[in-house]
Amino acid sequence: MRVALWVSIFFCTAVLLHAETSVEIDLQEQRAYLLQNGRPVLASPISSGRYGHLTKGGAFKILEKERAHYSSMYGKIVDAYGNTVVADADADMSVPRGGKFIPAPMHFFMRFNGADGMHAGYLPGYPASHGCVRMPEQYAIAFFNSVSAGTPVTVFGRTPTGRYLGQSQPLFPGRGSRFTGPRFGPRFVPPPPPWWP
Repeated sequence: MRVALWVSIFFCTAVLLHAETSVEIDLQEQRAYLLQNGRPVLASPISSGRYGHLTKGGAFKILEKERAHYSSMYGKIVDAYGNTVVADADADMSVPRGGKFIPAPMHFFMRFNGADGMHAGYLPGYPASHGCVRMPEQYAIAFFNSVSAGTPVTVFGRTPTGRYLGQSQPLFPGRGSRFTGPRFGPRFVPPPPPWWP
């Protein structure tokens, strides 16, 4: 299963090198789509901004890419022994004596609006970030390898509020997506579930 997923991601990336590429992020459905000449070729589950840190909708462009990016604003605070004291810390929080602030990793970072970007990260099944769009690492790599500075990014939809409380809802609801109908042909199939437990 893992090999097949990597082969299809590699194939999509190779095909996209010669096509008009764009990204569409659906906040309602919690999905990001990689489009080639207006047709979706890869869909990724995401975790967008949570209440108080919503991901802004609109039309943007990829501003920069950085393979090994670290947040300058968010991370965790550890004590002198390396034990996590605050798991979801801001850089301006007080640090215990001997402790330190460790910036959050945001690998395969693709900035598109201010400090917000797409990157590999944890997906709890609902919006949970500080405004960025997290995706599983294998999808972040595929998107990272397919876009460049200037690639259009459209963010639309309304962030589902019920998920802020951690209510369990399916990541891919049964409703139709915007990628149905005659323009796109049959319904675009979401990616298989991740291979890790």
